[in-house]
Amino acid sequence: VQLVESGGGLVQPGGSLRLSCAASGPIRSINTMNWYRQAPGKERELLAAISSGGYTNYADSVKGRFTISRDNAKNTVYLQMNSLKPEDTAVYYCNADVKTHYSTNYRAYWGQGTQVTVSS
Repeated sequence: VQLVESGGGLVQPGGSLRLSCAASGPIRSINTMNWYRQAPGKERELLAAISSGGYTNYADSVKGRFTISRDNAKNTVYLQMNSLKPEDTAVYYCNADVKTHYSTNYRAYWGQGTQVTVSS
């Protein structure tokens, strides 16, 4: 199973970006999908989570500015980021709990990360 993020880049303060994370491989089902970020010198932070049924949860630091969504048919999760601030600069990672055709349990998989830089 592979998770591949895309959509990162350089944006000015107040701008927007949309991250995507596509899961591929021998996937039977995906449970919760999450977005994390890690800034230099800081611990990895859980930003947003979405269940297979579409229930969402957000960290206080991004509530009202970021929106998580998913397309189950495409095994893809998105993160729409608005009103970006310099402190949002970090590497953003997606994470998903996946059951494959060869397993009976869900296992967590991670993407490789995508850099988001907010600067003027």
